[in-house]
Amino acid sequence: MSGYRRTGAQFRPAVLEGHLERHVRSRWSLPSFATAVTFAFLIVSSLSPLESAEARALAPAPGAPVAVGEISGQGYVFTDAVNTPVERDGFSVTHFSTAPAVARPDPGTAKAIAYDQVTARGWGQSEYQCLVALWERESNWNVSAANPTSGAYGIPQSLPGDRMASAGADWRTNPATQITWGLEYIAGRYGTPCGAWQHSEAKGWY
Repeated sequence: MSGYRRTGAQFRPAVLEGHLERHVRSRWSLPSFATAVTFAFLIVSSLSPLESAEARALAPAPGAPVAVGEISGQGYVFTDAVNTPVERDGFSVTHFSTAPAVARPDPGTAKAIAYDQVTARGWGQSEYQCLVALWERESNWNVSAANPTSGAYGIPQSLPGDRMASAGADWRTNPATQITWGLEYIAGRYGTPCGAWQHSEAKGWY
């Protein structure tokens, strides 16, 4: 009958049961969610290609110049370079030394002729910097520079010197003729002045 319960039977009103069930669910839902988030974070962290210590080692020092580069697959290659590769988990970073920055040359000088020819080829300031560094090393930009051992001659140190005759009969004395030949040689063999500079840095010659 309504208002009575049988002896020995437990009285649990339906409203109370529903309240207890919701309470139990809410008590466990937040810790479960937090555990799932923590587990997911640990998985993502373990898949990172670089650990924090290695990432700090590869980062440039504060204020250091950052070289321009290009992405190839999972590698990033900086221009202007001594090759120092670092690899981990399929990723590679190659560090290169950068050619020193230079000011725009004085008009009428051999470097000014070279600057005009470099820009006419569509190469930028960084390529001009590589060219300046390269030919400073080779001949100090001396149109009459001669290597008594190898026979190399002129600003680009053509070997032998008379190879520059293909650019003009005045190859012995005209810096424009020597530079024209030198840039053609660089473009054909190394692609750009920075490509030639990279080779010179690694091998000591180009």
